[in-house]
Amino acid sequence: MALTPYDPFALINQLQKEMNRLFDARLVGEATEQSAAATSDWVPLVDIREEQDRFVIEADVPGVDPKDIEVTMENGVLTIRGQRPAPAEEAQYKRRERPFGTFYRRFMLPDTADAEAVSATGRHGVLQVVIPKRRQAQPRRIAVEG
Repeated sequence: MALTPYDPFALINQLQKEMNRLFDARLVGEATEQSAAATSDWVPLVDIREEQDRFVIEADVPGVDPKDIEVTMENGVLTIRGQRPAPAEEAQYKRRERPFGTFYRRFMLPDTADAEAVSATGRHGVLQVVIPKRRQAQPRRIAVEG
């Protein structure tokens, strides 16, 4: 028989986790502009990493054909939008958790991003957007003649 310690705050912690999930930062943080919450039926999860010479954004978009995804870059803002088709009407579901419809995400890029060389690929339900960094002007030493 295993003993389980009593945690008087277990239900409060569970409630807090549910509230955090309800008010997820992906939906709340962009409320000032055309937000994902106002213009999307669902919001794909993303990973963003910075490498030495580029930024990489990977978005989970399972079930979305890469042809149906639009990636645009304007004034330092990268926009990803697309649509996952609705399932067949005649299907009888016991439970539905996978969203469908339009999605929309926007990302402000730093000044070091090269907007002219952005590329995107879709493979196995993951959209990968690669944003190269601009070459920085390197300081050079100037010899003083005397």
